[in-house]
Amino acid sequence: MNPEKSLSSMHTHTIFCDGKDDVETMCRVAYEKELCIIGFSAHAPISRQIGKESGWNMKEDKVDQYVTEVLAAKERWKGKIDVFLGLEADYIKGIRSPLDTDITSLNLDYIIGSVHYLFPENGAEPFTVDGPAEEFEKGLKEGFNGDGDALMHCYYDAVTEMITMGGFDILGHVDIIKKNCNDKNYWSKENELSRQREIANLIKGKNSKSTNIIIEVNTGGLNRNKTIDVYPSVPFLQIIRECNIPVIITSDAHCAKHINGNYDVALNTLISLDFKEHYLFNSKINTIPVWQKIKLQKNI
Repeated sequence: MNPEKSLSSMHTHTIFCDGKDDVETMCRVAYEKELCIIGFSAHAPISRQIGKESGWNMKEDKVDQYVTEVLAAKERWKGKIDVFLGLEADYIKGIRSPLDTDITSLNLDYIIGSVHYLFPENGAEPFTVDGPAEEFEKGLKEGFNGDGDALMHCYYDAVTEMITMGGFDILGHVDIIKKNCNDKNYWSKENELSRQREIANLIKGKNSKSTNIIIEVNTGGLNRNKTIDVYPSVPFLQIIRECNIPVIITSDAHCAKHINGNYDVALNTLISLDFKEHYLFNSKINTIPVWQKIKLQKNI
C-alpha cells in the first residue's frame, strides 16, 4: 500500500440502520476498491429518546449484534483491511448526545457527531433537516414561520452546542442543511458563513487544548445526487483550512457501490483549496484518537 494514496471509509451504514448492504459486503467491496480502512458508523438508536421510530436509526435491540458482527469482521479481515467499530451519534439538546452512557459504554473505536433533527421552539413537530424536501418545507413553515434565517441559526446553534459538549471524534456533514437548498436562498449566506467561522474557531480552540476533533469532507450528497458539492461547501472549507483543522474524506456510504464514491471530487476540492494533507484514523489511546497524516498530491 502506498501511504501517499491511502484512503478510508469511516462513515458507512449497513442494514443495521438505513444501509442497503451487510457488514461483510461492505468490507469486501472496500478491500476490492483498495481502501486501507473501513469504519462502521451505524446511526445510534434514538427512537426511545424522541418517542417514535425514526425509520433510519438502528434499533436498540440490534446494538449487541451490530457490535458482535463488526468485531468479528475486524478479526476476519485482519491483514487485508483495518476495520473499526463506531457509531454516528445525534445531538439534540437535552434529549440525545454522543456522551450518553448507552453510547460511551460500548468501547467504540470512534464516534461521528452529527445534527439531523431540529426541535422548533414554538412546539411544532421536530423534523430532520436532511429529510425529504416536503418534510423540510413543512418544518420551515410550521416550526419557523417560514423564517429561513431562524432555521439556519437553530441548526448551527445545535452544532455549536454539540462541539462545546464534545464526546465525538469526527464532525459529521457539518453543513448538511444545504441538502434541500441547492437552488433556493432560504437564508442569508453571509450570516451562515459567519456561523461557520464561529464553528471553525471553536474547534480550533478546542483542538489547541488537546482535543482531536476532525471534520469530514463528506461525498454522500454527491453520491445520492442531492448536492452539487461536498459537505462542507468550498467557502466553509476555506475557513477550515485557514484554521488549520484536520479533515478526513468520507463517503457516508449507505450501499457498497458508494464506498469511495466521488473521492476524486473530494481530493481535487481539497487540493484546489491548498490543503496539504488529509487524515486517516489510526487508533485510540486513553479516549484520544490518533490520526495519520496523508500528504495530498495532485496526481492522486
